[in-house]
Amino acid sequence: MADQQVRDQIIDLVAEISGEDEVKEPENQDVDLFEAEVFDSFAAIQFLVEVKDRFGVSIAPTELEREEMNTVNKIVARITERM
Repeated sequence: MADQQVRDQIIDLVAEISGEDEVKEPENQDVDLFEAEVFDSFAAIQFLVEVKDRFGVSIAPTELEREEMNTVNKIVARITERM
């Protein structure tokens, strides 16, 4: 799967779980999702479960600090480096 295709799928998943299509806009992909109240702890867990199901990448909630996965760009980076 091409890098841009994976990136787009991850971003779509963030938007799906958060219910916020604004995360798809490039200017919003470095916004802290927790501070902006786009993600909460439950949404983050739901996201990690979906990532495992869709991409086969397992990330335990305790494995990374929140600051390592608090923006769309950081999420994409963490997942793609594990693929």
